[in-house]
Amino acid sequence: MRPPHTTRPRRLAALLLSVAAALFPLAAPGGATPAAAAAPAPVPGTLQPYDVGAVYSSGVSSGGYMATQLHVAYSGTFGGSAAFASGPFDCAQNQLATALNACMNTTQDLQLAQLEQTTRNWSAQGLVDPVSQLAGDPVYVFSGSGDTTVKRPVADALADYYGRFGARVQYNRSTAAGHAWISPLGPNSCTVTQTPWINNCGLDAERDLLGHLLGTVAAPSASPTGSLIRFDQNVYAPGGAAAPLSLDENGFVYVPASCSGGATCTLMVALHGCKQGHGYQGFGTQFIDKAYLNEYADTNRMIVLYPQAAATATLENPNGCWNWWGYLGDSAYARHGGKQIEAIMGMVRALRGGGTPPPAGDRVTIAGTDAQDGYVKAAADGSGAAVGTLEDTYGLALGRGTDGKVNRTLLSFDTSTIPAGKEITRAYLTVNRSSGSGDPWSSPAGHQLLVDVRTGCFGGCAVEAADWGATATVAGGARIAAFSSGGAVSTDLSATALAAIDRSGTTQFRLRFEAAPTSTAYLFVNKDTPVTLTVEYR
Repeated sequence: MRPPHTTRPRRLAALLLSVAAALFPLAAPGGATPAAAAAPAPVPGTLQPYDVGAVYSSGVSSGGYMATQLHVAYSGTFGGSAAFASGPFDCAQNQLATALNACMNTTQDLQLAQLEQTTRNWSAQGLVDPVSQLAGDPVYVFSGSGDTTVKRPVADALADYYGRFGARVQYNRSTAAGHAWISPLGPNSCTVTQTPWINNCGLDAERDLLGHLLGTVAAPSASPTGSLIRFDQNVYAPGGAAAPLSLDENGFVYVPASCSGGATCTLMVALHGCKQGHGYQGFGTQFIDKAYLNEYADTNRMIVLYPQAAATATLENPNGCWNWWGYLGDSAYARHGGKQIEAIMGMVRALRGGGTPPPAGDRVTIAGTDAQDGYVKAAADGSGAAVGTLEDTYGLALGRGTDGKVNRTLLSFDTSTIPAGKEITRAYLTVNRSSGSGDPWSSPAGHQLLVDVRTGCFGGCAVEAADWGATATVAGGARIAAFSSGGAVSTDLSATALAAIDRSGTTQFRLRFEAAPTSTAYLFVNKDTPVTLTVEYR
């Protein structure tokens, strides 16, 4: 579970808005667009296996941070990376204030030596791939002096960070560029920071970064001639639902004809920045069309994967940034098991024809025991508790119903299936919304849906009225953020909640809103499918 944040709620909301606004602030469009051939229109499809050789990552701003996270976490897969306008690995250290003050601004020391040591510790623990694999990897870093969003010393620290592990860093810090991806197709002039955050600085940054990563690079095609395929990202999202992870339902991959024809091809994972995702306020495929990677892909046998982040309806990530500070409770965001990282790795493996799967036996997903799942309703003070009867019709109830009763859901899992002798490192629940009315997270405002954990069962393992107020082994061991449709993934269970998992039998969970709802607002979950508990271990 994400460590508790000491910032007060109003201050936290302000910080969330600040980071969302700072990473690509709003501004009026401007600048001249150079002539460019039409990009291919996306066609629906799926990720197919190709003959993939080397794999690289690249990105801008939050996408630059994610590109570095992918490279460091999975250096056995990624042979190098390119980052525009971003900073070193795990810079935010799971703290939003640190992200703002140390990893964008310079009012706080980003503690580079500590970041290096954390990386080495995680490598020794198997939480990221061996850091020895970073030695000799090509890394391209770009920072413009006009970038006041992620300031120059932060990008300097990224170059320094990689140098400490022996990577071969090429660092372009010679322009006055604003906060943007740099491309000859950029519609903006070099120094500005404004939508669509793709700037023309009179240089071909793609030639430079690809030349450094690949060694040699052929001249780009006059216009893209391959296929741009739109695919379903839900397939690759842990838990089977993209939206709860702040991922868009749609992802894109550009495949040149040579690659679809069987040639061995490089794979580039290209990551947009905040407010540049396909689904963000009609932004569409502007990043895909203007990044100037597809033109090079045609002539250099390179597939380009464009994963897509999405905005949340809450203040966690309103501008669709990639997760580089630990939002939505994902404390593993920068390493193995990070939910967005694992989704992208699933896409990479699919394009590689399976590639190297995760180590066998490091994760188990346990379906709820349907016969022992149910819900209990009672008055706000717990009086008059009774087992709910609408499970078969609507699902498991949460929140305040039309009868004025407050509903709590009970879930049972056979956790004896976790291999003996293994240390549990992480666990989370996945639920799916069936129906509902109103927004129980806003009744009252700021309401949280909490997850209580009980070693064994709250009473008898079958749901009973007393379960509504029975004592939990760990109260509030995780939480589930607001969601209005589809699935949702809880925050990681806290350390004490992990310790409460019964390795020899049943572990029960109770979902409840933290305070009595002030008006009728409820949801039903998992009418036709069981809730799942995912447990990672080593």
